Amino acid sequence: VQLQASGGGLVQAGGSLRLSCVVSGRTLRIVNMGWFRQAPGKEREIVAQSKWSGGTTYYEDYLDSVKGRFTISRDNAKNSVFLQMNSLKPEDTAVYYCQAPPYRGQGTQVTVSS
Repeated sequence: VQLQASGGGLVQAGGSLRLSCVVSGRTLRIVNMGWFRQAPGKEREIVAQSKWSGGTTYYEDYLDSVKGRFTISRDNAKNSVFLQMNSLKPEDTAVYYCQAPPYRGQGTQVTVSS
């Protein structure tokens, strides 16, 4: 299974970015998808998750500090997960990784300037 993330970049505080991640390979057993981030000198944080709750229903879970600013979405037909990030803050600066447990992709750098 491979996860390919894209969409990172440099943005000013208050700006927006949209991260995308495409999952390829043996994807039949993947039900949960999400994003985590890692900033230098800081612990890894799970930013957002889309978890299967039965049938065709999923629920979203967010890190408290991003609630109301970030939105996770997914397109199961395209094996993709997205992270819309609005009202970005300098403290959101980190390398963002998509994950489809137990798999993870390479990171994409998000830098928010003040």
